[in-house]
Amino acid sequence: MMKPEQSTTPTTAAANRRVVRRLLVVTAAMFAFGFAMVPLYDVLCEITGLNGKTGGRVVAVEPMQADETRTVTVEFVANLNLGAPWEFAPQVTRMQVHPGQFYQTHFWARNTADQPMTGQAIPSVSPGLAASHFHKIECFCFTRQQFQAGEGKEMPVAFRIDPALPSDVRTVTLSYTFFRIDNAGG
Repeated sequence: MMKPEQSTTPTTAAANRRVVRRLLVVTAAMFAFGFAMVPLYDVLCEITGLNGKTGGRVVAVEPMQADETRTVTVEFVANLNLGAPWEFAPQVTRMQVHPGQFYQTHFWARNTADQPMTGQAIPSVSPGLAASHFHKIECFCFTRQQFQAGEGKEMPVAFRIDPALPSDVRTVTLSYTFFRIDNAGG
């Protein structure tokens, strides 16, 4: 007489191998999906203006009629990546602007380390609805910034707000987070 567990062992082992293979495939698919989400999210944000992405540099500066009857408060915020050896601050924390006019301000950054470093500022505009109406003509965020040990510099931002910004938006915040960039990468 044959024992019941002996007759089911080969089929149980095969079933376990199938389950393990399926779990490995699901795990690999989850990792692939996670990596694909970053570029997909960036594309979605660029198309919709979500997350305050401003779409980068303004290539052509078309003349537009300034709306002198309306003012918008633009707030400037500077953030540092945790543990970054920098000082980073806006020259002014807020400005009253007329949509359609050009304005310029500066941010100050200093490398507090004892070695040369490169940094990159990543902008964000809020509310997200305002991102597509906030046009940077010149910005230190367009390029990587190289600093010698202890060096500080003033970095310009030239911008305007499109008069098509909805009238219920009275305050726009331009925020930069300054990150250290590995010199080996460029």
